[in-house]
Amino acid sequence: MPAMSNLAAFVRPPLDAITDVPGIKVGHWTDRRRATGCTVVRINGGATAGYTNPGGAPGTIDTDLLRPENSIPSVHAVILTGGSAYGLEAASGVRHQLRDDGIGFRFGPDTPIIP
Repeated sequence: MPAMSNLAAFVRPPLDAITDVPGIKVGHWTDRRRATGCTVVRINGGATAGYTNPGGAPGTIDTDLLRPENSIPSVHAVILTGGSAYGLEAASGVRHQLRDDGIGFRFGPDTPIIP
């Protein structure tokens, strides 16, 4: 391998993806047997979030908290899951991980809010 004099050659180039934004991390898991999955966007330091519901029958958790008149100033993660109660239950795992990491708006003793 030829010697490289420029360290910039070892820096990952931008991917034109959300993960190019500093502080944004994305994780995904798929269960191919059940045709479902879970994607989590984690925002270090939090971010202002908004939500719209153009669909016919979505299942949601904590999305009403994103309305401007409510008291949630920012979110630290957003979760997108497959359908059914199992998809909605995936939010529990994200909530527990945020709590364990000491991240999130606290409502009660140990309840980070994630839409």
